[in-house]
Amino acid sequence: MTVEITSAAELTELLGTPAPRAVAKERTRLHERDRQWLAASPFCLVATAGADGTCDVSPKGDPAGFALVLDDRTIAIPERPGNKRADGYRNILANPHVGLIFFIPGRTDTLRINGRARLLRDAPWFDDMVVKGHRPVLAVVVEIEQIFYHCAKAFLRSQLWQPETWPPDPLPSRARLIKEVEAPAETLADLERHYGPQYAANLYT
Repeated sequence: MTVEITSAAELTELLGTPAPRAVAKERTRLHERDRQWLAASPFCLVATAGADGTCDVSPKGDPAGFALVLDDRTIAIPERPGNKRADGYRNILANPHVGLIFFIPGRTDTLRINGRARLLRDAPWFDDMVVKGHRPVLAVVVEIEQIFYHCAKAFLRSQLWQPETWPPDPLPSRARLIKEVEAPAETLADLERHYGPQYAANLYT
């Protein structure tokens, strides 16, 4: 029998109420430790939702410290050349609410930031976000409304950072996946060349 949860009261009855410390850990300003975390983080996930409720989660990565701290309540994330779909950015234009999770390799806790975002095509501090001679094509500025650290349980359960648990690659190469799933006009050989060494060499152009 399938039993669906349809109310917040049912959810609370099932999961219980959070401990006082879990509720009280929310903050609205960056602590010095948050700044240190951002300086050490090379990767984050950006969650957005459009005006109609459709959602998107996009990975963002650069050298550690890529998220620029503008002040105690504001950070900026650079955009680099990509596939030009801009799903998350289109969502931000319609609905500014965003959720971010910042990772540090090997750490089993994460830093979460929720807030309101806007898109900038230029600002004086873009010069501080140059990587390999390239300025970002735009930046997401996030005004922090909620910030806190998330516990380690998901990473401990998944053993994500433990290489000895990683299975041999269970799926074919990126090129073969695209050929089989998306059926593009390019040949497999063309796709393998595209995703070969030159792909990594062109990350900022």
